[in-house]
Amino acid sequence: MQRPTRSLDRAWARPEQPRLFVIDGGKAIRAAVASTFGKHGIIQRCRAHKRRNVLDHLPQSERTFIGRKLDQAWKEPNADRAEAQLRTLAKHLEVKHPGAAASLLEGLEETLTVTRLGLSPSLLRTFKSTNPVESMISVGRTVARNVKRWRNGKMVLRWTAAGLLEAEKQFRRVNGHREMPILRRALEQHYQRVASTRKVA
Repeated sequence: MQRPTRSLDRAWARPEQPRLFVIDGGKAIRAAVASTFGKHGIIQRCRAHKRRNVLDHLPQSERTFIGRKLDQAWKEPNADRAEAQLRTLAKHLEVKHPGAAASLLEGLEETLTVTRLGLSPSLLRTFKSTNPVESMISVGRTVARNVKRWRNGKMVLRWTAAGLLEAEKQFRRVNGHREMPILRRALEQHYQRVASTRKVA
C-alpha cells in the first residue's frame, strides 16, 4: 500500500477535516469531540451500548423481543425507515417502560450515522459499535490488574503503554479495511455539505 503524501497527512491532521467518532453515551467524550472538531466531528453512537442501556430498563421476559426489534431496525439499510422503526418502538415502550423509551430516544439519530453515510455492510459492522477498541481496553486492564499501588501519573502512563503494546500483538485488520475509501468519500461529502451550509449562513 502506498503511503499517503505529506501534504495529505497535513490536510487530514487539521481539525476542520471530517472524522468519524464512534463513542458510547459519555457526555464528556461527546463534548470533547464537539469542542475540538465542531460540525466536522461526525458521531456514531455505539449500538451495543445503546442496546444494553435500553434493555436494562426492561424486565427479563421482554428483553429478547425488544432486542430483536432494535436489531431489526438497525439492519434496515434506509436510515429514514430505520429511524421511523426505532421511534415506533419507543412509542410502544413509553406506556409501560418510560425509562426504556427515554433511553432509546436519547441520541437515537446518532445510532444511525453509519447507515446515513452509506457504508458497506463490512464497514458498518466495524463502525457501528466501540467493540474494536473494547478488546484493546480489556487487555490493558488485564496487564495492569496486578498493580497494587499507583504512585503517580507517570506510572499510570507507563502501564497504559505496556498494556497497549501487549494488546497490539492481537491486532487484526478490521472488517472492510479494503473498503475504507468508501468511508473517506462519505466523510468528504459530509465536509462539502458542512462547507456549503457555512457559506449560506
